[in-house]
Amino acid sequence: MSVPLELQQTLERMARQYPWYALEADGKQLDGGGEWERLPLITASLLEKHYYSDHNPLSKRDDLNRYQTSGTSSNRRKTIFYSEADEEAYMRIKLDVFRHIVGYGGFHRALADMGTGHAEATAVGVFRRLGMEVESVSFRLPIARHLDRLAQFRPEVLYTMPSILDRILLASEDPTVYGIRHVILVGEMASPVWIQRAAEQLGLNVQQITDTYGSIEIGTIAYFSHEHGRYLLTEGLLAEGIAAEDIGEHLEPLVEADEQVLVLTSTLREAFPAIRYVTYDIVRDMRPILVDGVLRQSFHSVVKRIGPDLKHGEKISIYDIEDVVYRHLNAASVRVKVTGNALSVSIYSPDAEGEVLKSIRSDLENRIPEIGAMIRAGILEGIQVIGAAFDDSDHRSSVKNKKISYEVEG
Repeated sequence: MSVPLELQQTLERMARQYPWYALEADGKQLDGGGEWERLPLITASLLEKHYYSDHNPLSKRDDLNRYQTSGTSSNRRKTIFYSEADEEAYMRIKLDVFRHIVGYGGFHRALADMGTGHAEATAVGVFRRLGMEVESVSFRLPIARHLDRLAQFRPEVLYTMPSILDRILLASEDPTVYGIRHVILVGEMASPVWIQRAAEQLGLNVQQITDTYGSIEIGTIAYFSHEHGRYLLTEGLLAEGIAAEDIGEHLEPLVEADEQVLVLTSTLREAFPAIRYVTYDIVRDMRPILVDGVLRQSFHSVVKRIGPDLKHGEKISIYDIEDVVYRHLNAASVRVKVTGNALSVSIYSPDAEGEVLKSIRSDLENRIPEIGAMIRAGILEGIQVIGAAFDDSDHRSSVKNKKISYEVEG
């Protein structure tokens, strides 16, 4: 397709702010006259080279907000920058989404029980703008304190992550006593089966749990519309679905015909190169639908991730995990499995046993300090570390073994 007219200014700003982008484009037109598909994809490797590096000119500015997430192949934690305009747009979009989700219910009290990062940092302000009394519980507090705040404050709306809600439900004798009437989720993927189980434990129907989908790089991306049975994209985003092999990082083709890698362009984001940004999230059945007479881009579900990052309370990358393992073992093969909100690491090495595994687990859980704090507080499940003998029959399904695999709870 041709470059939409409304994106011309975004492309021009990209070329000015990120000279490396124009070089990567390698002569392709950035003035709206070229073919959109010819513009470069913003991949993890490209971001490592230019954005997460010491050479990023944004790191020299003192007028930007900074948020850190998981590591890179060079063992550097990623820093994501937000300008004042980025923050304002983020708050406006999140406010619109929350107003759509809970504005109908006449709710007065909300509790934000989050980890860290952008979602946590802005939650209180958003609920206050909705005219609600709001409290926030620190992820550093033990799970008992979280239950105390729920029991005493009795929030009608709970804003939390699936992994934290798991721990709340597990630690509560009767979760219905908190009086929660709506749950807003963000963070890890939440399957329909998991949401159904959580709703039953809280004494709610599934329409009273709303999943939102976002990333620190882009902001709030989409929310689940119970009316349409699909995720609807938020303001200022252009979404594409591409084949995994088109990313050019030796990724295997996706098996399901209706699954694609989500690629996003934001007309609002300033301090991040959000032009054809590869999310590495796999979405199912992406297509525009009519919403109140207007075409809105949508998808049925987020089914898994490919690429180097995964989510366990906070983002942790395969680079972080492998770096810890190789500090303890000279030769090993690592496979990571994500099942629901549980994370397990299998280490294939004859020396992966006993005290070595205990040390690896301890170092892994503290590699991202926020993850370690949540595990110690009991609001996040610990990371399971398993010493395993390599069985070739388990790995014959593909020539290139996947380092991260996802299993849906059923």
